[in-house]
Amino acid sequence: MAAGTADNGPWWRRVLGSPPVVLAILYVALTYLYLSGFFFRASFTQGPVQGAAASVVSGIMMLAIYASIVRTAENRPVDELALGPAARELGLGLLLGFGLYTACILVLMALGIYRLQGLNAWSMLLPGLAAPIATGVFEELVFRGGVFRLAERWFGTWIALVLSSVVFGFVHLENDSATMQGILSISLWAGILLVATYLLTGRLWLGIGLHAAWNYTQGSVWSGIVSGNQAAPAGLARSTMQGPDWLTGGTFGVEASLVALVTCSAVGIAMIVVAVRRGRIIPPPWTAPRQP
Repeated sequence: MAAGTADNGPWWRRVLGSPPVVLAILYVALTYLYLSGFFFRASFTQGPVQGAAASVVSGIMMLAIYASIVRTAENRPVDELALGPAARELGLGLLLGFGLYTACILVLMALGIYRLQGLNAWSMLLPGLAAPIATGVFEELVFRGGVFRLAERWFGTWIALVLSSVVFGFVHLENDSATMQGILSISLWAGILLVATYLLTGRLWLGIGLHAAWNYTQGSVWSGIVSGNQAAPAGLARSTMQGPDWLTGGTFGVEASLVALVTCSAVGIAMIVVAVRRGRIIPPPWTAPRQP
């Protein structure tokens, strides 16, 4: 989470390594790769396994391009993508994403809001693999590796947390069935939780795993609406959801519900508390004592 060495050196390196320039380059390059992967899957892959494999390749390319841009522009090691802890943190993230969404569903079951009517064929778990893999990688690289990390360099951790959470929430306004309830909800809990994964580890792997597993579990396991993108997909579960929008999330999905807000915010805040105790919070640069 250090600022790196791009703040020193000739003027062109300072410009190239400045947060707005790095963020612009990352956004353009990663968006191009993400959309290219989407259109490739839609046009050329046959079947869910091939689609998932294409998403894995697309994700690896996005990771490689992110690392190349950061290493070149900021002139520093890309510690946030250190390979040593990658498998462990990805695995923990996958378990956490599955567990958190499932916990929300269990609460809604207990309240009589979500009703499980049976299970579809296990093959229903396959079609939804591709999109969560690509989206988890893309959004964590852009919003935590880009928006949050670079804002933290200029404004410190707490302001960067607010800025990145608002940006992350409001980019979902373009989704098909987006609601203001949904936008505000994920700005709060998802912004806190996903930044917390980065603060806790100093790396992006935990957040990538959590983000991908959360999206996958929503649609492919519990057959829920994913971020207001479309009607609920046909996943493993055959279910109904009936209740007030503040509990069901309405057309945005469970992400917009009070249950998700309370559950995921609590976990995110607990992780941030640990990060604070570990000294991972960066104060605003203007509060640093002046050198004599």
